[in-house]
Amino acid sequence: MPQLDTSTWFMMIMSMLLTLFIIFQLKISKHIFFFNPEPTSTETQKQNIPWETKWTKIYLPLLLPQ
Repeated sequence: MPQLDTSTWFMMIMSMLLTLFIIFQLKISKHIFFFNPEPTSTETQKQNIPWETKWTKIYLPLLLPQ
């Protein structure tokens, strides 16, 4: 029964790791990073919604007198 030749495994694994490292470096280098982000305003402008000026009362059937 023939033996498995493992003499080339080290070079194969090292070349694969180097290739993956280069590919990831190229992918990461294509991203745009903001170096000095400015805080955004958290205040929202109040919109005039018609139903906010009205007050309505909701009666549930369980709250009605029996």
